[in-house]
Parts: sequence; C-alpha cells; structure tokens
Amino acid sequence: MSRIATTLGLSPARRAWGALFCCLPLFAQAAPLTRAEIEATCTGAEDAAHCGRLIEALQLPRLPGLARRNGNGLIVSLFPSGSTTFTDSDDPVNGRSYSLWDYFDGINSVVLYVTVGDDASFALLQRATGRLVDLPAEPRLSPDRQRFAVADVCAQHCGNEIAVWRVTRDGFRKELRWTPAAAWADAGVTWRDADTLAIEFNVDPASAPSTIARKLTDPTWTRIAP
Repeated sequence: MSRIATTLGLSPARRAWGALFCCLPLFAQAAPLTRAEIEATCTGAEDAAHCGRLIEALQLPRLPGLARRNGNGLIVSLFPSGSTTFTDSDDPVNGRSYSLWDYFDGINSVVLYVTVGDDASFALLQRATGRLVDLPAEPRLSPDRQRFAVADVCAQHCGNEIAVWRVTRDGFRKELRWTPAAAWADAGVTWRDADTLAIEFNVDPASAPSTIARKLTDPTWTRIAP
C-alpha cells in the first residue's frame, strides 16, 4: 500500500477518503515525492481527487513537456510521438479523476494517481507502447529498472499482497506475489538492492513499524507463469 494515506492521517488506497527500456528518457526525473512534500501539499485538500490535483500542480513544472492539463483532460506525451488523454468524469457517485504523480525515466513511464468515487489507486503508463496497467498502490522502481514492487496491504478493503512486476518492451507483467501470514494494518516497500525488498509494516497502527527483508529468490513467493 502507498504510504500517502498514512502520512496524511487518511485511509489507505481503495478505502473511502472520509475514512480516509525500450527508449531513452526525454525528461529529467522528478525528485521522488517525500512524505513532507505530500503532507504539506495535501493537508487541507477537500478529497482524494483534490489531493491528486495539488500534487500534479507540483510535478508538472518539474517535468516540462511530459504532460499538460487542459480542463478535465490530462494530456500525456507518448514516445517517440503522439499523446494520450485521460479525461476526468464529474459523476457525483462514480466520478473518476487522473493526476500526474511521477515519472520513471529509467523505463520511460508515467505514474498516474487515479480516484474513482471515494477510492484511490495508481496506474503506470508505458510511453513507448501506450500500455497502461492499473495498480492498487504506488509502484516502487527497482535500482536496475527491471522491476517494480507494489504493497497493497491494509486492515480492510485491500488485497493484502506484496507484488513484484517485470518491466518488458511490451508492457508490464506481474511476476511474484506474497501474502503475509499475519494480519498487517499497513505496509510499504522499498528496494535494498535489485534483488531484495525491504518491507516496512505495522501490526498495530499505534505501534512503531517493523521491517523485514525479502529476496526475490525466497521460496515463499508465489511465482506467476508468463
């Protein structure tokens, strides 16, 4: 699960806000959003969609030429030419919004923050192919740029799964998944190296988090056939 909601004192992704290589990079990578930046930017936001739009306003100047906002449309440039538009819907119940969240220069892909009604998630767009994969939480790119990891873990309404995806020329393929044996209230992932994940988790939200390391060769992963 993305640590965004935890940072803001909100519910995790997919819970109600109220309960809240194929090509060379053309842009400088935006500095990864820090917890302090997210908190400072989104504190006081009206809802998840508003938070996403505030983050987008922060990121667009850092990535000139990558994307632009035209009313309800977020226009993202593709490689080597063309563009694709993500259009917000104002439906009062199931309205959808898209916001620019980050850019992974090593795999020339754009991270989008997506809200549908009161639920929030992410998507990753490969600019060379135009392929889009929906993700339950924020992706974390590995140091060798061959994979990314996603932690979708929370007390309710999450998949309770740590997943590793492989980056290919044709898109993204889910490669590994692992479900914690114990119930965790929250979790996030970072990479220690290209073959090792550091998983920070809470069993009790009121307690200090713990961290475990899990190598990609660990036999407890479930390996997903191509």
